Amino acid sequence: MTDRTTTKAQPSLVQRSYRAVLPIVIGLIIYFLPVPDGVEPNGMHMLGIFVGTIVALILLPLPTGAVAIVGLAIAMITQAETPTEALSGFSSTTVWLIVASFFIAEGFLVTGLGKRIALLFVTRLGRSSLGLAYGMAITDLILSPATPSNTARAGGVVYPIIKSLSELEDSRPEPDESRKRLGAYLLLTALQVNVVTSAMFVTAMAGNPLAVEAAGKLGIEISWAQWAAAAVVPGLVSLAAIPWVMSKVYPPTMMKTPQAPQQARDELRAAGPISRSEWIMGATFALLLVLWCLGDQLNVSATTTAFLGIAILLVTKVLTWNNLVHDTGAWQTLVFFAVLVGMAAQLEKLGVIAWIGDEVAGSVDGLPWVWAFAILTLVYFYAHYLFASNTAQIVAMYAVFLGAAVATGAPPLFSALVFGFIGSLFGGLAHYSSGPAGVIYGSGYIRTSEWFRIGFVMSIVLILIWTVVGGLWMKLIGVW
Repeated sequence: MTDRTTTKAQPSLVQRSYRAVLPIVIGLIIYFLPVPDGVEPNGMHMLGIFVGTIVALILLPLPTGAVAIVGLAIAMITQAETPTEALSGFSSTTVWLIVASFFIAEGFLVTGLGKRIALLFVTRLGRSSLGLAYGMAITDLILSPATPSNTARAGGVVYPIIKSLSELEDSRPEPDESRKRLGAYLLLTALQVNVVTSAMFVTAMAGNPLAVEAAGKLGIEISWAQWAAAAVVPGLVSLAAIPWVMSKVYPPTMMKTPQAPQQARDELRAAGPISRSEWIMGATFALLLVLWCLGDQLNVSATTTAFLGIAILLVTKVLTWNNLVHDTGAWQTLVFFAVLVGMAAQLEKLGVIAWIGDEVAGSVDGLPWVWAFAILTLVYFYAHYLFASNTAQIVAMYAVFLGAAVATGAPPLFSALVFGFIGSLFGGLAHYSSGPAGVIYGSGYIRTSEWFRIGFVMSIVLILIWTVVGGLWMKLIGVW
């Protein structure tokens, strides 16, 4: 059978032209807008370049890194940024935390520890479709604190195992009866699980540290432990609910999977005993969790902790320099994030962020903060239908909406955390909403119409859990 991921239709000339021209047109329109009061003369120029870059990152006329470099060059040649300002993002400790965490995640893949963990849960929970779903959920949860690439978790660990289990039970992308037998349910469930685990830890999704940095610039400090403490209860409730809810709104036709545990045992037997590299990877991961949780007390930053982990893995030869050099996702992330961080800092310096925040806050002016906050969070959540990247929306909108929420009287730390959580939770809305969504859509198991229907239903479930359970929990622990 042909793998659908290798037979995607190439975009037509019209589509390619549209993707290239639209960012330029939108950027030019904003570039030449009159400068509002309180904004520096170069402010609208910088905003036009920034928005044009974001639109290009959504439409992707060029690869992500290439789009970022083009935006960087335009900002410098138009003198919207000096070279020093344009390249300032490359010195950001937040950006390097993300890159370092990519390298740590590589260790789970290279050693096979991530796959071993998943297979162990299948042997224990895999006698039913629901059990398999919970097994994959626990796997994702365990890997998430040290895997900022949610795409790597979904695509490198969880997806291959689900595909193998589905094919074992004769569930394939075609025909409909076959895909609905097991594979479609497990994959859609895995996506919704992934958006929750991504929201639970600062280091579980690449955009989360950027949200923390943006909050810090507004005077709201969030530690790794604070984020995790606030997210743990709504996150665990969501993980307990998602497989069961999905079994009701999108049930598999095969409820029992008696062969799955044996297949997992066979694969574990073939893999052999836990290797030295796996032991070291596991111990390093445990050390990282401890240091991230106690970072404030020990005065050790999250970035320092991440690089300590990399150093251990390199010295023990769990990872080699070649592993790091060939991790193209990490280096592309460095370029992409560093450029956007530099642009965002320049927008703040020129007064653009404050101006936009005032405009957004004005749209809900006069409302009690609870109602204003509800409106702002819902708009922020469902605006993601317009984005193909969690991170792109976080960079473009997080600081603006957070500033507007605080201006209405919403508690600052509570607001910063909620918008931070949403930056991951909206990743399951559509088939293009996040990297994991793209991986799972490429499998061919899910129809486009199903994506939008199930994505919207699950978004309501997640909003209810994180609003009710999360709101009460954060009130209990003193976040607001």
